Amino acid sequence: MAKEKKDALEKKSEKDTENNSKKSSKKEKTDKKADKKSSGIGKWFKDLKIEFKNVTWPTRQTVMINSGIVLGTIVIAAIFVGLLDTGLLELFKFLLGLAGNQ
Repeated sequence: MAKEKKDALEKKSEKDTENNSKKSSKKEKTDKKADKKSSGIGKWFKDLKIEFKNVTWPTRQTVMINSGIVLGTIVIAAIFVGLLDTGLLELFKFLLGLAGNQ
């Protein structure tokens, strides 16, 4: 009884292996055909055009507001770095001046 079950399982696994190999070879052939059809720079540009149509572009007002925020942040950061640089420069001048007097 156990031997019959074992034989049945082996036959089933052999059939499954054969079916899988047939399916994979058919799939490989289909993939190769699809690769030949889908290759090319023309298709790439067509896909690019389709993607650009799907993009949700911001309004002019949104772009202006965001640009203002970016420019304002840059100005504030530049002022901060400039003040920090000037402060450290004066601190080192003071410290070196004290060291030079002794």
